[in-house]
Amino acid sequence: MQQQKSYIANNRSGTLYLVATPIGNLEDMTYRAVRTLNEVDIIAAEDTRVTRKLTSHFNIATPLISYHEHNRRKQEQRLLEQLRQGESIALVSDAGLPAISDPGGELVRAALTHDIPVIPIPGANAALSALIGSGMATDRFLFLGFLPRERGACREMLKQWRLTEATVLLYEAPHRLLATLRLIQNEWGNRSGAVVRELTKQHEEWLRGTVQELINWFTETPPRGECTLILEGAPLGSMRQYEGEQLPWWHELSLKEHVDHFISEGLTTRDAIKRVAIDGGLSRRDVYNDYHSGR
Repeated sequence: MQQQKSYIANNRSGTLYLVATPIGNLEDMTYRAVRTLNEVDIIAAEDTRVTRKLTSHFNIATPLISYHEHNRRKQEQRLLEQLRQGESIALVSDAGLPAISDPGGELVRAALTHDIPVIPIPGANAALSALIGSGMATDRFLFLGFLPRERGACREMLKQWRLTEATVLLYEAPHRLLATLRLIQNEWGNRSGAVVRELTKQHEEWLRGTVQELINWFTETPPRGECTLILEGAPLGSMRQYEGEQLPWWHELSLKEHVDHFISEGLTTRDAIKRVAIDGGLSRRDVYNDYHSGR
């Protein structure tokens, strides 16, 4: 067990501060965050070019060093040594809370292993901001971050969580959004959802509807900017309903394998697509498009 009293003077080491930064609008920077960035000895930034714009705006002269996915193992030892010598460090990401969908979590665990105090400085967060504005249930939610890039791994993660009754929060890049929505519909059906892009920025936009309606919209209007997805949880009782019951025979098949199965039984491609659409509660048009694109 480890006890940390965050605001009692600590003469043994420095402190690691996890400082939230704006996700778009600079007015979301807190007074406490600005003060902390001014007072620490070093700011460890995901991208120093991005953070330098922030520090310049608030006249913060604290030195910056880079800490990101590609150099974290090398930089971690340097940062830990400086913390052990009594220097305090602020960890920031490009936007929002550090250690959320970035490598900051490893530095936090390493600091705690060496009994170095870790203090969060809260602020803006895209996932929670999207959740409270989505109209979805907020009493229980599950944050999955970015889904895996590899399609098979993505399908497996969606299968793993398809029966969760909590609202699901996801991040997605604009060029992958449409494919992700189609996968979600294939695995979870046509549930309610919302997409918000460019949160807190001038072009902030919210789309609320069913997954199919979102697919239709983004097919006609390609998205721009980083996106956050909010998805309705499975109906209450879904987990209990499926406990001990066998999942559908086609559960582990890809959409193409599902269609090909019916074709191998003698159905025409058109009829096979119709059967798959009925099995999965999907539109025939989307099954047709996904099948012929090889998904």
